[in-house]
Amino acid sequence: MKSKKGWIRIVEAFFALILIMIVLLIFVNKGMIKKDSSKEIYEIQIKIEREIQTNEILRNSVLSINPLQLPLRWNSFPENLKQKIIQETPSEFDCEARVCEMDKICALEEYPNKEVYVENVAITANQTDYAPRQLKLFCWRK
Repeated sequence: MKSKKGWIRIVEAFFALILIMIVLLIFVNKGMIKKDSSKEIYEIQIKIEREIQTNEILRNSVLSINPLQLPLRWNSFPENLKQKIIQETPSEFDCEARVCEMDKICALEEYPNKEVYVENVAITANQTDYAPRQLKLFCWRK
């Protein structure tokens, strides 16, 4: 009988450890440790930029910007481009964009005090015009 009590205590201790581990895992999954969302936002940015790049109307909006207006800031963006970016951006993120010449540095005037995720794409031509530009998308969590 004495040896069975020892085994029972070992099994009880084992199940107690498993229970403690389960509780710890639940706390970790509830957000005690921040999840890296960079892959998620980069995928969203790339999707938005590819849609602008492949949509003829949106691409023409970028290419038709007067070179003297470059770099084009968010508050001066063509309305259809601005609405497309806002529409495709998840509600937990804020995004701004810039259109610049290909060989120029394209940056925000003032960066928020948060992690900023940046993706850019080249928009170079349509059937009649060759006017290479870069569209740079800046996003951060609200």
